[in-house]
Amino acid sequence: MGSELAAAAERVLAISPHLDDAVLACGEVLASAAEATVVTVFAGRPPPRSALTSWDADSGFSIGDDVIGARRAEDRRALACLNATPLWLEFCDDQYGLSPPVDAIAADLAPALTRFRGDVLLPLGLFHADHRRTHAAGLLLAPRFRDRRWIVYEDALYRRIDELRDRALTALTDAGYAPRRIDLPTDVDAHERKRAAVACYGSQLRALSASGRAGHADAFAPERYFEIVPPAMSA
Repeated sequence: MGSELAAAAERVLAISPHLDDAVLACGEVLASAAEATVVTVFAGRPPPRSALTSWDADSGFSIGDDVIGARRAEDRRALACLNATPLWLEFCDDQYGLSPPVDAIAADLAPALTRFRGDVLLPLGLFHADHRRTHAAGLLLAPRFRDRRWIVYEDALYRRIDELRDRALTALTDAGYAPRRIDLPTDVDAHERKRAAVACYGSQLRALSASGRAGHADAFAPERYFEIVPPAMSA
C-alpha cells in the first residue's frame, strides 16, 4: 500500500490503551504537535489487596505497591518530554480481570472528544484485548465526530506479528472506513524526544526485556498512520 504526505497534526488527541502505548507508537507525532493530549483508557487502579500479577512482578513491583500510581508518574514524565498532557480513565488493565464493555469505554471517551478539536489518533487494535476494545470504542464514536480527522496508528510491538495489521485494515475497509496510508510531518528533534519519553517507562521496559520477550526496539521503527473516514450515522 502506498502513502501520501498529509498535513501536520497541529492539535492531537491520542487514544492510548495503556500507560505507554501512545508514546511507543506515536511519540514523534505527539512531539511535533502544537498541542497534544493523550487519553489512556486502562489507567485505573485494581481493587485493594489484588494479587500481584506476573506482568507487574516482571515490572519490578511487589505486593502492596501502588502500581498504577507509579505507572502514572512514569506517564506524566514521558508526556512532559513531548509537551503533551495526560488524561487517565479509570478502567482496569485486562491483567486485573475487570474488563469493561466497549460501550462503557466509548461513553467515558466521549467527553474528551467533545471538548477537544483536532486530529484523533486511534490504535489499530492489534492482538491485545485492551487494544482491541479501545479500537472498537473509537469506532463507535467516530461517526458522531465526523468533523475530526480520524487517524489509526499501528500498535507498536504488536505490529511485528505477521498479518495482524493487514487483517485490521481489511476489517476497516469492510466496515466502510476506507483506510488510506499517510505520512505525517514531524520536527527534526522528534525522534530524540520520543527516545527520552520512552525511557521514562522504566517499569514497562523492564517487563518487556524479561526472559522470552522481544524488548521494545520496535518502538523506534518508523511510525505508520492511516487516515480513515467514518461512515455517516444511520438514521
